[in-house]
Amino acid sequence: MNLLSQISLQECQSARQARDARFDGLFYVAVKTTGIFCRPICPANLPKEENVEYFFDKAQPLKAGYRPCLRCRPDSAPNSWAWKGVETTFLRAIKLIDQGELQSCNLDGLSQKLGISDRYLRKLFQRYLGMPPKQYALYHQLMFAKQLLHSSSMSITHIAFASGFASVRRFNDAFKQVMKLTPTQMRQKKGQPKLETNYIDLSYKGPLDWQHMLEFYRLRAVEGLEWVDKVSYQRRFNINGASGIFSIYPIRAGVMRVEFELSDHLQLQAMVNELRRMFDLDSDILAIENVFNHLSPKFIKRSGIRIPGVLSTWEGGVRAILGQQVSIKAAIGQLNLLVSHLQPEKVTHFPTPQEVSQADVSFLRMPKSRKQTLLQFAKYMQEYPEADCDTWLDIKGIGPWTIHYAKLRGASNSNCFLDGDLVVKKILKQFPELTAESVSPWGSYATFHCWSHA
Repeated sequence: MNLLSQISLQECQSARQARDARFDGLFYVAVKTTGIFCRPICPANLPKEENVEYFFDKAQPLKAGYRPCLRCRPDSAPNSWAWKGVETTFLRAIKLIDQGELQSCNLDGLSQKLGISDRYLRKLFQRYLGMPPKQYALYHQLMFAKQLLHSSSMSITHIAFASGFASVRRFNDAFKQVMKLTPTQMRQKKGQPKLETNYIDLSYKGPLDWQHMLEFYRLRAVEGLEWVDKVSYQRRFNINGASGIFSIYPIRAGVMRVEFELSDHLQLQAMVNELRRMFDLDSDILAIENVFNHLSPKFIKRSGIRIPGVLSTWEGGVRAILGQQVSIKAAIGQLNLLVSHLQPEKVTHFPTPQEVSQADVSFLRMPKSRKQTLLQFAKYMQEYPEADCDTWLDIKGIGPWTIHYAKLRGASNSNCFLDGDLVVKKILKQFPELTAESVSPWGSYATFHCWSHA
């Protein structure tokens, strides 16, 4: 048994035999007789229990010599934090590696960023995963590459570089050694015609009220930057110096498709990470809603409400400042005015701190004090781009509501309960059992459910 989580062996056995979708992404099933590992929902014939081995992370069965199933595709399973509760430093290391940190620095650099020695970092990985950090990073790169081979029309060369490999030869060698197939063979086995549009499919667990999310974005869309139709959300973006545009829409229950153009495929993993966060695809919505149902059975009006994010806390902060004490319509009007003034010919990106700090914002139709707050905020973010949102309180005109809103949408923080919001205050009168303490750590979701009653 290789699970280091709250899931027991009996639960794994029962979930596998029932093909219970609630456990998809929480653990993986390796079959000793075939040398293949699967998701617990795999439709293949169920192997005997004595021929099964369980793992909680995709990298572990790869290290043990198993190759991923081509039918259920464990590379596309929803991301899961099955190790929740273990050492915080290890979780931070995992997150940084998943974001490609070891592609831009060595193990010593990652250790310094974490404030520990590289020896202790290796010790943590051996304790929780049974492998060195670099090996985990390699397996993570290979699983991402496999996902691209299945769900992208990108060339194998582009996939190699997008997955963080320095050369196609190294990619081919590593892929064949671990996956037991070459990248070309893996793609041929899919048997899918090549498409002109690059796309990648993102999985998630539980319900997702996509129409609710589209309605939220539609009311707050920036002209020339975001487009919302009946089924999809589309926007331009910049990430780590790369520019692009994406369109996201559901193709079936549990799967969102992202069509994209990206100027630098090396930033594809970073784009995927941001989109998973932005559309809240990694939350266990059923578990969150069970908490609310226990508190107040009539509170959930619409199941599947998730946090509709934006691409940065900077963007969230600007939207919050422009939305102080005004309606949504008035706030987006000011934001559109700001964006169009700074990019009069064509909107290509959300304004940067530098662009706003150097602008004459006298054209904005709002109090002078709020204009000064916007400028001071832009200057602060230009100087301290990685600053914690809580430090914004030092800026005149920024209070707790603004910070909570920025955390809510810009960082997808799960526990921003906007109980000072006028609409939320009104709804809470109907549900007195809901307080900041009782809804913690899901205050953000409680906020959106309150808004759904308005």
